[in-house]
Amino acid sequence: MSRWSFAVLLGLVLLWGPASAQGAPQQEDSVAPADPALEAAVRAVASQIRCVVCQGLSIEDSHTDLAREMRQIVREQLAAGRTPEEVKEYFVARYGEWILLDPPARGFNLTVHVLPVLGLVVGAIVVVLLIRRWTRAPAEEGSAGPGENLA
Repeated sequence: MSRWSFAVLLGLVLLWGPASAQGAPQQEDSVAPADPALEAAVRAVASQIRCVVCQGLSIEDSHTDLAREMRQIVREQLAAGRTPEEVKEYFVARYGEWILLDPPARGFNLTVHVLPVLGLVVGAIVVVLLIRRWTRAPAEEGSAGPGENLA
């Protein structure tokens, strides 16, 4: 095999490898949006529920199969007449309050809302105290205080 044909063959293999590893494009939800109001409600609820796989994304933003299935559950429950709160309660019953991207501010979850404010207040107090200390005029050496004799 000549050097030139080997280079062409190697180039084809290197180009073909990554292209074949990509797989077929996944279709988003297979259900065609029949009711725009229902789809808007699904997006609103799905944006409040955490993806179990990604954990930093909502099931609205995640493209995993599990998130797709969870969006389908949200769609089915809303189509069956459940309210968005009932749908969120369904997921909380199965996964705990962790599944909500913005858990209610009560119990231990309250620390998430209180600690940043507390940190800002403590930081402001420290800054004020440090500024006072730095701007305080230093006592002059050799000057006598009230009632002291220089002799």
